[in-house]
Amino acid sequence: MIFSSPDPASDPYFAVALLTLQRTSYALEADLIDDDRIPPLQEDEVGLTAWRGHWVTAWEGVDLVGAIAWSTGDDAVEIEKIMVSPSALRRGIASDLLGQVLQHAGGREVAAATGRSNAPAVALYAKHGFHAVGDEQVPPGIWITRLRRVA
Repeated sequence: MIFSSPDPASDPYFAVALLTLQRTSYALEADLIDDDRIPPLQEDEVGLTAWRGHWVTAWEGVDLVGAIAWSTGDDAVEIEKIMVSPSALRRGIASDLLGQVLQHAGGREVAAATGRSNAPAVALYAKHGFHAVGDEQVPPGIWITRLRRVA
């Protein structure tokens, strides 16, 4: 597996591949939470490339199999998205990607959110030391669990 940190705004081919990965990955979460209105499924290529944060991607040859996006502040890191190709699930890719962000975070707190009914994602975060800090509706009718990991 090869990890890289490309910028989707500078590479149209990569942006299309990343958007395809995002849609297929988040379609699984939509099935788990029984609602397809989650924001990553509504995003288009313009929105994806306009976001100015950090990316790490996982590749097997020329196939994009995973990605994680995060933003940084002075005291905290916010995980914005984590996605794995349905054909590459259960192989530790999400865990490896999350590990990349945790290394980058250094001593800062790391925050994340996932669908409240997304048991695999909640378990992934728990495995890496995250604790649930509350549930919230975003948008109305879609429940997420907010998680934090203190260094």
